[in-house]
Amino acid sequence: MTEPGTVLITGPTRNLGRHTVLALAGRPEAQRPDLLLVGRAGPDLTAVADEARALGARVREIGGDLSSLADVRGAAATARDLLAAGAVRPLRALVANAGLMSADTRRASVDGYELTFAVDYLAHAQLIGDLLGSFAAPARVVLVGSNTYHANFWRKLLHVPEADWADPLEIARPATGDQAPGMEAAGVAYSNAKLAILYYAHELQRHAGADVGVSVFEPGWMPGTALGRGAPAAFQAMSRALARIPGVSTPRRSGPLLAAMVVDGKWAHLRDGAFVLKDRLTEVEPVAHDRDRERRLWEATAELLERATSPR
Repeated sequence: MTEPGTVLITGPTRNLGRHTVLALAGRPEAQRPDLLLVGRAGPDLTAVADEARALGARVREIGGDLSSLADVRGAAATARDLLAAGAVRPLRALVANAGLMSADTRRASVDGYELTFAVDYLAHAQLIGDLLGSFAAPARVVLVGSNTYHANFWRKLLHVPEADWADPLEIARPATGDQAPGMEAAGVAYSNAKLAILYYAHELQRHAGADVGVSVFEPGWMPGTALGRGAPAAFQAMSRALARIPGVSTPRRSGPLLAAMVVDGKWAHLRDGAFVLKDRLTEVEPVAHDRDRERRLWEATAELLERATSPR
């Protein structure tokens, strides 16, 4: 980037988001961006903002719950106001990092959508759409993705479900029934949301124009993070044990790699949903390129976001 400007990041309070914030804040002054931190208001958001300020960064906290699209729209409006008032430098990058994996696919967001899909995908589509006209060229949108959308040998061995794509309106619908569908269904919902991010990244580039480069960052497998904090205790204990395996990714290792992708000249050329696995540009599986699915997702997303603004 010609000058570091401002970076907006969602989910900044823990794990990958926190370490990305601190890596950005710890850059030399000439490379250090201003930071807009979008997350739930409270002591965790205040704490990471204070840590970043102690490293020299100019930081603004924007409180908002990403499970509420009204909150997301409010966060975008606050960001636009700060940019218009010159309270922060021009917006050069947005990092769509926040995510969760709901252990019960019957759980719905404030707007009535399946919670994993609502937070991991829909909230970011709303935020990016609301801020697309506020970027200063050259700009970057970096979405945090995952390879779980397809099954390889290790994922099959660990029973990590791959995506089971359906029409986005169906994916957005919470499960029904008296009993929770279980962790298999939760894993499919998570993988579907991550496949949606890939489809969205490809289609977003077609709408964003030449001045905004869209890419996807895969931090590597990070068991033991708070992603599955709603999962059964046994599942969480297994994840913590797996996190101790040598070579497994950790937020402390992957956060600086994401920060570099957001601001370093090495990655300035990335466009069209280019997929970076930690620090290596990687081809996605053929299933992750589908013009019909990408076009349909864009249309369905607009419908889902519009429904959320309509009186019920």
